[in-house]
Amino acid sequence: MARAAAVTAMLTACGALFGLVRDQTIARLFGATGATDAFLVAWTVPEVAATLLIEDAMALVLIPAFSLALSRRQAAPAPAVEPERSQGAGDPVRALVTATAPRLCAALAGAALLLALAAPWIVNLLAPGLTHPALAVDCTRLTALTVLTFGVAGYLSAALRAHRSFVPPAAIYVAYNLAIIGTVLAVGDRWGVRAAALGVAAGSVLMILVQLPAFSRTVTVWPRARTPRSRPRLRLSLARRRRVPQLRGAAVPLGLAVLAPVALFTLTRQAQVLVERFVASSLPPGAISHLNYAQKIAQVPMVLSLMICTVTFPLVARAMADGERERARRRVERDLYLAGLVVLVGAAYVVGYAPTLVELLFQRGAFDADDTSVTASVMRVYAIGLLGHSLTGALVRPFFSVARPTWYPALAMLGGLLLTTAVGVATARHWGVYGIALANALGITTTAALLLRGLSRRMIPLDVRRMGAGLGRLVAAAAVASAVGAVAAHLATASLAAAAYGLCLVPTVFAAAALALRAPEVADLLGSAGGTARRAAARAARRLPGRAGRTPAHSDTPPDAPPGSHPGDGSTGDHLDGHRDDPYRQAAPRAASAAHTGRDPRHPDRPGRAPRTRPVRDDAAPRPPRRTDPHDH
Repeated sequence: MARAAAVTAMLTACGALFGLVRDQTIARLFGATGATDAFLVAWTVPEVAATLLIEDAMALVLIPAFSLALSRRQAAPAPAVEPERSQGAGDPVRALVTATAPRLCAALAGAALLLALAAPWIVNLLAPGLTHPALAVDCTRLTALTVLTFGVAGYLSAALRAHRSFVPPAAIYVAYNLAIIGTVLAVGDRWGVRAAALGVAAGSVLMILVQLPAFSRTVTVWPRARTPRSRPRLRLSLARRRRVPQLRGAAVPLGLAVLAPVALFTLTRQAQVLVERFVASSLPPGAISHLNYAQKIAQVPMVLSLMICTVTFPLVARAMADGERERARRRVERDLYLAGLVVLVGAAYVVGYAPTLVELLFQRGAFDADDTSVTASVMRVYAIGLLGHSLTGALVRPFFSVARPTWYPALAMLGGLLLTTAVGVATARHWGVYGIALANALGITTTAALLLRGLSRRMIPLDVRRMGAGLGRLVAAAAVASAVGAVAAHLATASLAAAAYGLCLVPTVFAAAALALRAPEVADLLGSAGGTARRAAARAARRLPGRAGRTPAHSDTPPDAPPGSHPGDGSTGDHLDGHRDDPYRQAAPRAASAAHTGRDPRHPDRPGRAPRTRPVRDDAAPRPPRRTDPHDH
């Protein structure tokens, strides 16, 4: 799981980096003008489709469904005998794919066609005050294809994540952004901003192609197991026949009652962007572009923090499917602390180095210094709500991990949306884009608070007060780190050097402030990370060939032990640390120690006679345990 998280983090960071390069390219070629506003209105379609079909709704519905199907597949023996089972008959995972994939593709294809035909009405509804409506209509028709392609890509991603395959789903945004960048650079001079819309359509197709081979290998094949030699083939076949009817009769729940709450939550969450662009369409040209560029940079910490929940969501879904609420509670609480820690460090960096980041990333070509100043100020306001965005993404997953999701997350999101709309409309007249960004932060923070309270009361008994106090200490540490970062960025002269220096300064100040505020979460996480690093270093050291003074792999005696000493006789105990995961390696020294001391190894503080053990000879290595077939028991 740690390796999957590391690979996912790397690919997610690469996708975010290429996303910034994509926005850089569009800003350099087209600036922040009415034409880019038209493209961003059309880009609302793939943004809503990505949230609904890849990131939230599809994953929140299908990962629990595939997890339940995998549980039922695991309950049935692998098809080593019956040939029809190996072709998919009776496999709950194959049955789920067969029942859902064709219908989903047909529905999404019809929705994409309908969206392309209704493009003029949609543009007028989303941005009635737009200066280039015809350009927005053309871009909307090009991006309408993403309704189908994003849906298929999201289906493949959910299935692969449920099977603990995280690399292909994490790579889809790398391929997507590279396709947009390449298309804009290739035909941007002739097509203008329409080239970006064409790149969106091409990138969405690549998202499917990246995942399709892994899906074919991992999801649609029931893993075959060896036929155990010690059991008759007839008995195994009869045992399977007794269990298969139960699996076929228990269908995985995936209907309108499951889809509707998740879809409504996702749509209300994405409606915040629609409200922002609707209100900003009445402001001077470029307002929508300033909001977009600021949001793209500010959301990078949120994306990195939610990567943790993306990796652990199958674990939460499996725990909820198995009825293990305590295990789910521990996992959710740790995810909330980790996500809050990551997003607050990123928010402190964004607030402290906002002008430096915008200047470094966007200020070139048609994007001038005035655009940099406005975008940086908006980005700092957006950063206020980053913790709310991250907690909302983490808290909603347990709600949708049960067989029948609840409507509570959608209602909480609707309350936050109403607050965003009211504050945005009231403040846009006086504060412009800054009021819109503030409304977004207030609305999503309110939603996160409602979800935290509802989760602790309805599903998982979280300690809200303790978690609130811990997150409050992390917020205070982030405020200190952002202030120090802002001072350091103001004193710096070169943008690139200042941004690189801030990557070291802000996390260091954050960690020091958190420890000074006695935030136990940071100390625990640092200790856990240090222990993991030490164990990894110890494993790597044991695997090094030809290390000087190394004891042979079969010996339990340390190299510096005196002659004739036995392993575990009290001469040294450091050599046992490398074999904590091997019960046989631990049993041999303890048995030898019992033979020498005459004490029972199960009760070392109680005098008595040790149980009889086989003596360990000094001149011979202990025999490894016989490997038994798991099917023998």
